[in-house]
Amino acid sequence: MTKIDKVLYTGKTRTTGGRDGASQSDDGELNIKLSPPGSARPGTNPEQLFAAGWSACFIGAIGIAAGKLKVGLPAETAVNAEVDLGSTDGGYFLQARLNVSLPGIEADVAKALVDEAHRTCPYSKATRGNIHVELIVV
Repeated sequence: MTKIDKVLYTGKTRTTGGRDGASQSDDGELNIKLSPPGSARPGTNPEQLFAAGWSACFIGAIGIAAGKLKVGLPAETAVNAEVDLGSTDGGYFLQARLNVSLPGIEADVAKALVDEAHRTCPYSKATRGNIHVELIVV
């Protein structure tokens, strides 16, 4: 396990009510209702929040990889993250797909950028070896 030498930022939230509750950040910028996946009730769910955070972080990691390879990223760079909640043997698990769009970038360069981003993105590091992850360049 890696111990952080210098903390750059700490995200702080308070959640009440679990999947049927609400969550708010300490600065008030995030204030959301929560609902179970597929419930048709107002609110988002933890899987959507995880997908949003991971995809945002992953784009940042692609940008760092592009800088190292001296590749300009298109403004339309996008990551469509899909986080599945499922069960196996009576337990709950996650799996994910990151569908990465890098329009105008050659396929081999795009793959190299995505692979490097997956090596360096903190969310990818946190999930590595813990859940099934597919990286797809679209």
